[in-house]
Amino acid sequence: MLREGDLAPSFELTNLSGGSWSLTRALASGPVLLVFFKISCETCQFTFPFLQRLASSTPADSMAIVAISQDDAIGTRQFHERFGISLPTLLDKPWAFPVSSAFDIAHVPSLFLVEPDGRISLAVEGFSKAHLEQLGARFHAVPFGLHERIPAMRPG
Repeated sequence: MLREGDLAPSFELTNLSGGSWSLTRALASGPVLLVFFKISCETCQFTFPFLQRLASSTPADSMAIVAISQDDAIGTRQFHERFGISLPTLLDKPWAFPVSSAFDIAHVPSLFLVEPDGRISLAVEGFSKAHLEQLGARFHAVPFGLHERIPAMRPG
């Protein structure tokens, strides 16, 4: 897995609508949180509603959250419907996974905060409450409810 301080590989993938998305173009607008996932991953299923909350409460011009699915479009759309996800989502060509391979993904979910200079400032494998709280504090967003009982970690 790439680490904090590494340069994120440049890539372009197709989104769920069939359009093209480029990391280089997105970074021109600010930091991007990339979230690699599989629809069958229970930790991904647990994590994504919190990521959706984080995205919904983050000011639009401060950070983009982009999901990268290791599954096909049909299954990914069903995942979105089942878990109430509206995050922009890219498809990492199932069975080849060129972008997942470029980021050296071993487990999902894997999260990478990529800064506008292309450097990774946060690299997290699995669910980490502390890291989501750290993102929330930096980007003035709230991933967790005040009285929610959330585990500190959950492996991917």
